[in-house]
Amino acid sequence: MKALKASICVTALALSLSLVVPCYAGEADAAAPGVEKAGPDVLREAFASRLELQSTELYQAGKYAAALPVAQQLLALREKEFGPDHPMVAMPLNDLGTIHYNLGQYAVAEPLYKRSLAIREKTLGPEHAEVASVLNNLGDLYRATERYAEAEPLLRRSLAINEKAAGPDDPSIVMALSNLAVLYCNQGRCDKAEPLFKRGLAILQKAHGPYDPEATVLMNNLADVYINTHRYADAERLLKRSIVVTVKAYGPDHPDVAQALNNLAALNGRMGRSAEAERLYKQAVATFEKTFGPDHPDLADVLENLAHLYKDQGRHADAREVLQRSMAIRAKAGSPS
Repeated sequence: MKALKASICVTALALSLSLVVPCYAGEADAAAPGVEKAGPDVLREAFASRLELQSTELYQAGKYAAALPVAQQLLALREKEFGPDHPMVAMPLNDLGTIHYNLGQYAVAEPLYKRSLAIREKTLGPEHAEVASVLNNLGDLYRATERYAEAEPLLRRSLAINEKAAGPDDPSIVMALSNLAVLYCNQGRCDKAEPLFKRGLAILQKAHGPYDPEATVLMNNLADVYINTHRYADAERLLKRSIVVTVKAYGPDHPDVAQALNNLAALNGRMGRSAEAERLYKQAVATFEKTFGPDHPDLADVLENLAHLYKDQGRHADAREVLQRSMAIRAKAGSPS
């Protein structure tokens, strides 16, 4: 059976929410007194703030396809207002790139990240936290596309910037810490990954308590390490806990739930619980289809795992059917097999 997918690879959007309640031009009469007299600049900024908020809410709910046109509209608005290389364009570029990344559209995401990185390095300097954020996202994209030699220096640089700025125990370092560990897992270097996952998990739980949904990614990743080192009971405990925490935070139809179901299914398969593994894989497929649609690369991973399960059971016709669908998704997305 294929090893568990190392990570959901959540590279959270670095969106800043406006503290001003935004309004559209048509809502000026209902806004605070004087807004209708403030002119087009205030109304345009209010509209941009509304787009930022809407994009963030959709992204955090795992509704990436719905978030995409909103983020595209925000970028177009900022580029028209400030020009393509202005600092105000850097964040919409990064955030649009992250949405494309989560939709499996890596070739589209890469140039957006590179543009954002160039703007931030030029305007903020090479050691700024916002530079580290884009370095992390671009590095993780290289990891996801198996460009490991390009990924590692970016992830290491991102981690070093955050540690220098915030200290070794600040939650802001966890994303780069986790993604560097995922890179090691993908390379078969689980011994280097395990302490990084444990460190990140401890940081998040100390800062946010035991029900922090951001910690579930690390729970899944650490469970993967446990599985590959045959510590199945520890892995099962973490995977079940991650599902409980994620459902509590986001509901049962979030993509993070689907990934955890996939991982728990793979564990059950390894432990000889074939019927339970099949049920969990099918549940993961249904959840991914509901949240991402029928052609996402993460769905291809689950289908490939299910095909291997069928093959192990001697159900070769079922295995071929599922595997063909997985291969078609990968071919359409242009992602590595």
